[in-house]
Amino acid sequence: MARRNVNDLLAFLAVARERSFTKAAAGFGVSQSALSHTVRQLEERLGIRLLTRTTRAVAPTEAGERLLERIGPHFDQIEIEVDALNELKERPAGTVRIVAPDYAINNVLWPKLKTFLPKYPDIKVELLLDNGLTDIVTERYDAGVRMGEQLAKDMISARIGPDFRFAVVGAKSYFADRPVPRTPRDLTQHDCVNYRFPSSGTLYAWEFEENGREMKVHVDGQLVFNNIFHVLDAALAGRGLGYVPEEIAVPHVAKGRLQRVLEGWSPYWDGYHLYYPSRRQSSPAFVALVEALRHRK
Repeated sequence: MARRNVNDLLAFLAVARERSFTKAAAGFGVSQSALSHTVRQLEERLGIRLLTRTTRAVAPTEAGERLLERIGPHFDQIEIEVDALNELKERPAGTVRIVAPDYAINNVLWPKLKTFLPKYPDIKVELLLDNGLTDIVTERYDAGVRMGEQLAKDMISARIGPDFRFAVVGAKSYFADRPVPRTPRDLTQHDCVNYRFPSSGTLYAWEFEENGREMKVHVDGQLVFNNIFHVLDAALAGRGLGYVPEEIAVPHVAKGRLQRVLEGWSPYWDGYHLYYPSRRQSSPAFVALVEALRHRK
């Protein structure tokens, strides 16, 4: 059907439903005379009168009533489907890929995603565990998670977690025949569970603070992991002292499974941030996710 015929039919439907050229013209944003001319052309092409016009009213003829009943619902359905497409376009949808450390995924991202995802069923979130300093641009991730002090200056970032600190912990069985360390330097005489950075391959030097000054201690032991939760598991098993985020250690300390030492020496670190390239064209899905993850005090 030619586009002109479609427009003429829409004009007829508007007049037939409003029973008025004046009201229908206002809805179309055209003059009454122009609308009347459009309907008259349609009647001439079809060779049948569709509307009965009087000085006071407009009403469909028998043919007009039949046309109104037969084609009106189809045009209504088209309008409904177009509106549905607009709603779909405006509703956040798509996949967001984020690379993050194990602790950040478990204790920062996942608790917020559990409430976010049910609200946005058309958004998919892919979390990739990587404890290294991954290049998100090269690896084609949408965003990454790092502590604030590790952020590159050319990235946009949003804080997603509070400041936090680590805790030195050991099982009661570990301390059964060993002295409790009094200073970080005493750790060199203990069996400690090491953590290796996947990106650099180096062992993490445990970081402390003494009178406002940073202190790093290189520890030794039988076990090395590149997953912080494995470090915690080893400490719980009495295989050595572990240096893990305070949040995952405290519940075990409260239940007596672990003993915390050197608490006053552990500094607070800048919390986790979601970061992404400044040139990224943020989709509605990405914007909605960033807002949901954003840390609010």
